[in-house]
Amino acid sequence: MTLTLQLGIIVGYLILALAIGLVAYRLADRTAEDFYLASRTFGTIVLLFTTFATLLSAFTFFAGPNVAYQQGPEWVLVMGLMDGIIFAILWYVIGYKQWLLGQNHGYVTLGEMLGDRFGSTWFRGLVAGISLVWLFPYVMLQQVGAGTALTALTEGAIPYWAGAGLITAFMILYVVLAGMRGIAWTDTLQGAFMLVVTWVAMLWLLAVVGGPTSATAALEAEAAQHLALGSDHYTPQWMLSTAITIGFGVAMFPQVNQRFFAAGSRTVLKRSFALWPILCVLLFVPSFLIGAWARGLDVTIPEGGNVLPIVLAEYTPVWFAALVIAGAMAAMMSSSDSMLLSGSSYFTRDLYRPVLESRSDIQSISSRREDLVARVGVVVFATASFLVSLVNPATLFELGDAAFSGFAQLALPVLVALYWRGTTRAGMTAGILASQAFYLASLFTAVVPSTYAGWTAGLVGMGLGLVVTVVVSLVTMPAADEQRALYFDGLRSD
Repeated sequence: MTLTLQLGIIVGYLILALAIGLVAYRLADRTAEDFYLASRTFGTIVLLFTTFATLLSAFTFFAGPNVAYQQGPEWVLVMGLMDGIIFAILWYVIGYKQWLLGQNHGYVTLGEMLGDRFGSTWFRGLVAGISLVWLFPYVMLQQVGAGTALTALTEGAIPYWAGAGLITAFMILYVVLAGMRGIAWTDTLQGAFMLVVTWVAMLWLLAVVGGPTSATAALEAEAAQHLALGSDHYTPQWMLSTAITIGFGVAMFPQVNQRFFAAGSRTVLKRSFALWPILCVLLFVPSFLIGAWARGLDVTIPEGGNVLPIVLAEYTPVWFAALVIAGAMAAMMSSSDSMLLSGSSYFTRDLYRPVLESRSDIQSISSRREDLVARVGVVVFATASFLVSLVNPATLFELGDAAFSGFAQLALPVLVALYWRGTTRAGMTAGILASQAFYLASLFTAVVPSTYAGWTAGLVGMGLGLVVTVVVSLVTMPAADEQRALYFDGLRSD
């Protein structure tokens, strides 16, 4: 009966989220701009919550509490405060300029925007290809999170592969049938719902264990070092490196970056970035504190297990624990479907269409054919990431950190291009390739260290990319087909 109730709540909630998205889809226009950007009409609440829910991934609900459980609650400072502020600033510095360019030139992807400026289909494809490479582990993260969460909640009755397969099936179905408008409506529901239930979960837990004083005393008895600011893990270098790479990486995530193009007005962008840090704190504080307090509670967390579902299963009623996990899985689905939608746009618009249109025997690609390729691409991408997640799943933090830092390598060259006319195609190409090669080498070889005096290779790689972009741009001439004035002259906000 308990297992049936848990599954009923989880599947029912996923179906509800799917239904809301499909209703929105029925009201949408059948155009590429509406499918990918909801015709650039998002208001403040929808833009804020669709961006928020897009980032409500397994990294938030499971990896974050796991880090707080193992290392202490300073993770709240890294993600809740530092990252909230860093990304809010980038939302305006990068997002506003991108929004202006999208309004004036109709761009849908980052690759389109950069390809026009630097006059290169090849460079456009390079940016899209790198983005798709780093998107892969982040989609995997959602599947690993769903699989481990369901296994923990049902005490092994549902195997890992079934949980991962469930969310994969739902996100494929959702993306193949719906577009950005449907996703945004569902995201708004997910964001509001998870804010409420996460706070209720924390308050419920505190009521059961005797309040925050008792929970903190139990934590002190078990791991007193977690109540002191700073540790061998939370060094200033590590905290700053992690906050900066995550903040800049988020700005380059395809599913987040495309939302910069979708705002309805400049006012919407300004309001959204001002509210972003508040929203981050409201979500991250309760979820990460649950993870930190769990260290002092009478629960057993197995090697590689996720703290949140285990604590909820132990201290809250079955129906409530299942509801929170259902919401978390639906949020992971919101994150995944946004990734797959953005990934399909990067593939079809920046790789597939430019390559075919470069052939002399093909003048244009029909919308129907492009649409079919996009949907097939979604199925292939999601299925491939699911199969890899079954072979040897890394920890949620390892997957998320790799993706954040990989995307972060794109951020500074893009920022330079947006605000410096002197940037050249050679400089951009060299800067992006140098930082990507350096970071990949730090992940997969022993030649490049993973840290430098405590600073992570992800942050060092960002600095390398910035220096190479600027230096090579200074010593090279712009190509004849570059449009150096494109990002500066004649931009209008309405």
